[in-house]
Amino acid sequence: MGKRDFYEILEVGKDATPEELKKAYRKQAIRFHPDKNPGNKEAEEKFKEAAEAYEILSDPKKRRQYDQFGHAGMGNGGGFSGFGGGGMSMEDIFSHFGDIFGGGGSDPFSSFFGGGGGRRGRTVNRGSNLRVKVKLSLEEIAQGVEKKIKVNKYIACSSCHGSGAKDGSSYSTCSTCKGTGHISRVTSTFLGQMQTTSTCPNCGGEGKIITDKCTKCAGNGIIKGEEVIAIRIPAGVAEGMQLSMGGKGNAAARGGIAGDLLIQIEELKHELFERDGNHLMYEHYITFTDAALGVNTEVPTIDGKVKIKIEPGTQSGKILRLRGKGLPSVNGYEGKGDLMVTILIWTPKSLTKEEKIILEKLGESHNFQPAPGNREKSFFSRMKDYFEQ
Repeated sequence: MGKRDFYEILEVGKDATPEELKKAYRKQAIRFHPDKNPGNKEAEEKFKEAAEAYEILSDPKKRRQYDQFGHAGMGNGGGFSGFGGGGMSMEDIFSHFGDIFGGGGSDPFSSFFGGGGGRRGRTVNRGSNLRVKVKLSLEEIAQGVEKKIKVNKYIACSSCHGSGAKDGSSYSTCSTCKGTGHISRVTSTFLGQMQTTSTCPNCGGEGKIITDKCTKCAGNGIIKGEEVIAIRIPAGVAEGMQLSMGGKGNAAARGGIAGDLLIQIEELKHELFERDGNHLMYEHYITFTDAALGVNTEVPTIDGKVKIKIEPGTQSGKILRLRGKGLPSVNGYEGKGDLMVTILIWTPKSLTKEEKIILEKLGESHNFQPAPGNREKSFFSRMKDYFEQ
């Protein structure tokens, strides 16, 4: 079963405003929150599903990309780009979206459901995103391709495995927050006593203090390195399109969540074809005699050569439409584009004496005098007709 539509998950229309999206996500998150549905795995999955939908639709660039290309345009089949697909935890979600509820990164629902948020109160570090450009030929775009690229970035320290500590015993529980990662304050208001929660200033929300730092990374848990990453590019992508791979950006300090790898598509110029959306344009030259007498000939396509028939009396500029010989749409919904073959008659630039005599005699014939009728449309009219079909 495929992934559900993000707008359907949040129960909003495609024209929903940012405020409507935020309100819809809050409604779904409260409805399926684990504290409200203890032990209910289905509710937990719906909770994560709603977070994934909001993570994409609340970002203007990702939303435009999703609206145009669907799940295929989100990278890795439309995974949760901020948290590397389905592997995100509740802590990840609360850290990423806690500001919507005024939770400052801790579990914003503890005040709704009687506390218990301490297990999710620790702040999770997040690595920065990386951006790379990938150049593709039309042939690669037509079929889809996997590219392996070497990326210089921050990676987890191999000595401490990203923890920042010398060893497993080099920690102590934070004395300020008692290991919860947050501190609570009770204040009196005209509505009564209210409890507010904020990140612990002593441990930065981690709940523990490193007592003996790793000497290789100086306690950061990350070092500069490189990684070879396999990027699967779906068929039908276009110049300027951006894909994302969750968790493939810079590693985060002390075992946090890695950033995203943002892949910018660059399209290499093709020697034969021009691209217009999913359609391809090709100019095919024929001789004057072939145009007058008609001929069976071959033209190239992105998949190989095909035979076409040039009818007798074909005029220069005539467009032949080869359906389905263009590029596929990236989301697969619109099928494949077409190949537009423009027939052009080649006029010789130099003639022998005998050739000139033959052509002069032919030029005196009535059939060789231009006589365009109403059926002979202009080039621009023909192009307009083809693209409106």
